[in-house]
Amino acid sequence: MKMSRPRDDEYAESYRDYVGLVPEDDILTVLAAQSDELRTLLARVPPERETFRYGPGKWSIREVMGHIGDGERVFGYRAFCISRGDQASLPGFDENDYVDASGYDRRPLGGLLEVFESLRAANLAELRAIDADAWNRVGLANDTPVSVRALAFMLAGHVRHHMTILTNLYQVPR
Repeated sequence: MKMSRPRDDEYAESYRDYVGLVPEDDILTVLAAQSDELRTLLARVPPERETFRYGPGKWSIREVMGHIGDGERVFGYRAFCISRGDQASLPGFDENDYVDASGYDRRPLGGLLEVFESLRAANLAELRAIDADAWNRVGLANDTPVSVRALAFMLAGHVRHHMTILTNLYQVPR
């Protein structure tokens, strides 16, 4: 679906980098392609490197993938609620606390990818079904205004951000 890019006032400044990683206007096509892109990238990770960390205190590759799923779940839920007109302030989340409590290092990378793919498929189904008015709805997440349109761009940018980290810092070949 081609649409105008979200304006800067439609999301928190902390998400500007994610939105900036998505220059395309057809956000649904971008979101639909990312499961295959991520699957292709992660297929290059041998099982013995799934728990690799590029430095002390850094997440493992499994934890990065689990975090990508966490982001998909949280941003997708926010988009769903706001598209329905929910005006409650949706909670924030501390990504480090979520990963610390997750046990992702005990879960195979392929299983974590399957969870992401399921979440992305559900989010895409909802986004494809909403009307033009819903795309422009603004709600509150972590006490900050955010539009459904901005959340869709944030979903795509979040995945691109972490794919770049996996390539550059974890040395997963593209």
